Amino acid sequence: MVIPQKLDIEVAKSGSVSGLLTSPPEARACFVFAHGAGAGMTHPFMATFAAGLGERGIATLRYQFPYMEKGSRRPDPPAVAHATVRAAVAEAARACPGLPLIAGGKSFGGRMTSQAQAITPLAGVQGLAFLGFPLHPAGKPSSERANHLAEVQVPMLFMQGTRDNLAELTLIEPVVTRIGPLASLHLVSGADHSFHVPARSGRNDREVMKEILDTFSTWIGALEVL
Repeated sequence: MVIPQKLDIEVAKSGSVSGLLTSPPEARACFVFAHGAGAGMTHPFMATFAAGLGERGIATLRYQFPYMEKGSRRPDPPAVAHATVRAAVAEAARACPGLPLIAGGKSFGGRMTSQAQAITPLAGVQGLAFLGFPLHPAGKPSSERANHLAEVQVPMLFMQGTRDNLAELTLIEPVVTRIGPLASLHLVSGADHSFHVPARSGRNDREVMKEILDTFSTWIGALEVL
């Protein structure tokens, strides 16, 4: 098991934030992994996903957004979040020279990453991956949050639970279809926004984690850039 290395990441006008680099020997890529709105980079889901990628030969740089670093519950304004994404990507390039970079994250972190990419492509990033893209607030179905994805010109992987109340299937499927060949959608049967499955599904969360890890690893392997 690879022990994560602690890093400090300087964010323009926002000071520094913490990062954790998990870098296995002979890594084949690095995932710049942003957390969701309600839990930081050390959340068990984040840690387990990073460790699982390490076992599959993929490095991971997890990092905090400034609000989480300060212990606040209110997410940063988009401009601050985007600057943090860019700082984390730049740090990953320094820490993992020569490795292809994939950026994205869980829920809010994935959406902030895609917005940053849509505004100005992230240097060195060759694909985006989303673990539960938050297409709309719970109970308020809409696809407006996906409008910016048309400006993203790198491959994208959407991993979505079929019970995700922040991305109804009748909305997320057409979104991915409209994007075209750059987008791939992997549906996790019975999983909610946190990738939890009920006991009646016949599966457990550990099996779901393996499914999304294997999906992500296979997708990276299929990218033409690798």
